[in-house]
Amino acid sequence: MITIIDYGVGNINAFVNVYKRVNVATKIARTVADLEDAQKLILPGVGHFDHAMSELIKSGMREKLDELVMIQKVPVIGICVGMQMMGNSSDEGKLEGLKWIDANIKKFDKTKIKQVTRLPHMGWNDVKPLVSHPLFAGLENEAIFYFLHSYYFECNNTEDILAISEYGGEFACAAYHQNVFGIQFHPEKSHSYGETLLHNFAKL
Repeated sequence: MITIIDYGVGNINAFVNVYKRVNVATKIARTVADLEDAQKLILPGVGHFDHAMSELIKSGMREKLDELVMIQKVPVIGICVGMQMMGNSSDEGKLEGLKWIDANIKKFDKTKIKQVTRLPHMGWNDVKPLVSHPLFAGLENEAIFYFLHSYYFECNNTEDILAISEYGGEFACAAYHQNVFGIQFHPEKSHSYGETLLHNFAKL
């Protein structure tokens, strides 16, 4: 069972539809009570960092999520801004992050980007796993995913980097620490590659 956290930020139905296709049951959590007995969690996110953090806090689920993730060690995966929220802080806002992974969120340096349209980083890009991990099973070679972001996840510990991509230089597009996973790209918009990754998460 995958519990998808609905705090008003992110396309919840897209994840539900992916898991329907691979025959994995899902549950949507909008309250603390909905989080009871969660086995695996998805934290989606789009838009501005501070807005997403504010909405999560406003939902009343923040403390329960900290308990599930940090104490009970329930596996969780953050998507896009959901990943960025797992860090300590962001150049995009003033609020503190969840601090589930020791990282800070930085804005891309536009002077290093060769593309005419420099920000946001939008479209399909290669993803290269740095370590062999079940999350990327079957995606070790030639996997591409859809990105849409102007800020990136800078891990303070290089051993937390799971995969990299390139946009004006290499950056961590997937990170992990124990039971916590974050991916900058959108698997729900990445066709069969994203479906495989989300299915892999369900099997962890």
